[in-house]
Amino acid sequence: MVREAGQGRKPDTDERLSKMARNGSQNRPNVMAIDPVTANVIQGALENIAVEMGYKLMRMSYSSIIRESEDFGAAIIDTQGRQLCESKQSTPLQSGPIPGYVKGMHQLFEERGDTLNPGDVIIHNSAYHGASHGPDVAFIVPVFTKGDTLVGYSVTTAHHLDIGALSPGSCGIVDAMDAYAEGLQFKALKAYDRGVKNEVLWCVLRDNIRASDLVVGDMEAQVAASCIGAERFLELIERYDLATVQAASDALMDYSERLMRQAIEELPDGSYSAVGHLDGFLDDPLRRDYKIAVTVTVKGSNLTVDLAGTADQCNDRPINMPLEGTVDCAIWLTLRSILLDSSVYGHIPQNSGLVRPIKIIAPEGCLANPIFPAPTIARFAPGNIVADTVMKALTQAVPTKVGAGVGNLKVVAFSGIKGEQHWVHMEIHEGSYGGRYGKDGMDAVDTLYANTRNNPIEDIESHTPLRVTRYELRDDSAAAGRWRGGIGSIREVEFLEDSFISVEGDGHKFAPWGYDGGANGNTANLEYLDDAGERTGLPSMMPNRAVRAGESLALTGTCGGGFGDPMTRPEAEVLEDVLDGYISVERAQEDYGVVITPAMEVDSTATAARRVVGTK
Repeated sequence: MVREAGQGRKPDTDERLSKMARNGSQNRPNVMAIDPVTANVIQGALENIAVEMGYKLMRMSYSSIIRESEDFGAAIIDTQGRQLCESKQSTPLQSGPIPGYVKGMHQLFEERGDTLNPGDVIIHNSAYHGASHGPDVAFIVPVFTKGDTLVGYSVTTAHHLDIGALSPGSCGIVDAMDAYAEGLQFKALKAYDRGVKNEVLWCVLRDNIRASDLVVGDMEAQVAASCIGAERFLELIERYDLATVQAASDALMDYSERLMRQAIEELPDGSYSAVGHLDGFLDDPLRRDYKIAVTVTVKGSNLTVDLAGTADQCNDRPINMPLEGTVDCAIWLTLRSILLDSSVYGHIPQNSGLVRPIKIIAPEGCLANPIFPAPTIARFAPGNIVADTVMKALTQAVPTKVGAGVGNLKVVAFSGIKGEQHWVHMEIHEGSYGGRYGKDGMDAVDTLYANTRNNPIEDIESHTPLRVTRYELRDDSAAAGRWRGGIGSIREVEFLEDSFISVEGDGHKFAPWGYDGGANGNTANLEYLDDAGERTGLPSMMPNRAVRAGESLALTGTCGGGFGDPMTRPEAEVLEDVLDGYISVERAQEDYGVVITPAMEVDSTATAARRVVGTK
């Protein structure tokens, strides 16, 4: 059975949801015309609401994954399930799935016969009902006017450091055998019912989550931020009236749709295919080397992404990806960044109109469309491979708008126990971008749909019994190209107390691809250093293990692929890379044909001669 993103659910029968779009992208008939000035003013107001929600959430949160790494989302959704705006400082993998959270909530409400009322706050994290994965918990506040008319939803999502899984942390749970082993499932439950706190539910949270003061504190911050968004949305409606805000929203979504359709129409019609690979569990011959297959078909102003040929789901390991919540967001983000580059188009309203021309298909039972209760908590690295493979497919259609292969990421859960209390820290170890037409790849950053910030060392060391003893770019590792690949980082972390670690990641076996003569990138590495300094290599997916005080973990990030013939890179740029310490004099000569003298100057005559030989 093949299922499209947004399909496979019972239709809503609730009167308030009779027109809700399956994928949050369908449009109601415009009820009234609106002038573009008013529409843009309302657009700015909506965006400011989401930005305020995001900043308030950051400032109220306890954990560094939210207040420093910004692994959260905030958005306003209309009654049709369409996203009107999102927080600019959040990650696409948090804000993008929010319409799916709302639709999943309504599906579950319909099945149970529940209703929404003023004062309700819904907690939801089901990966088979729109959520990205279990640790990304949403708090949904339905927005009602004074006359009890439902006008939309104010929603925040955030990654939580523990969700009651089989081992500490909310990443690296790579031995979860099914969805139940991944932690608590909140299937659209009322955290507040008509304004009254559901004390039993909050007790369940505190009693079943490690580091509960921190995690529950973050959840309470989400509730507050969602309530702020609801208040601001009501103020906007009171200022302009509901019909005007709806008309502006319709016009803005139509505008975003037109931009996307125009960009698709500029692509040559046809089908473009590519294949990517995921490490999986390299120490397990039966659960490694997973294939991601993508075919992008362009026909007029419509675009279809088909994942037929992707590896079957893994029934007992959590590298499967929710089609709605992970796969769709990975594809949307990649297409948006390629076809509507903000450096060319400027600001574009980020709403559900952008996804109307895009259709996503995945065979049921594959990695990209698993069947419950297949586990999904470690879907992060696989989703990045989906995005990267879409990029690779589109090299055939728009070679000057894409980048070479990206360096995928690792996520590490550090944890321990002090007395009767757990401490938990989540570290996203960044990758790098491949080179792209006109630009070198970015170094040591989160890639594609992740887009979180690096965690400051000062924050890590002030809140956890960890010491960062090394943090630098890799030496002599940039993939050669007319535009070189980005460079991964090295981070070594020493344990000051007996602790635990678990890891989910990728990039140890399959190097990021180079393009148009550019070199492939360099793979990642993970090593365990005992107190005697002995190094032991570890796989990219590693379940929870104990470590001792004085030992260390060394993470080496992936380097992105190069773009274009290295022999055409200007001599001055190669010299600059050498002076900056990115590449050695030897690599400059071997990879780029650039001869650099002991005085650290380019020998142009020798370079010209060597490049003639190198291009033959």
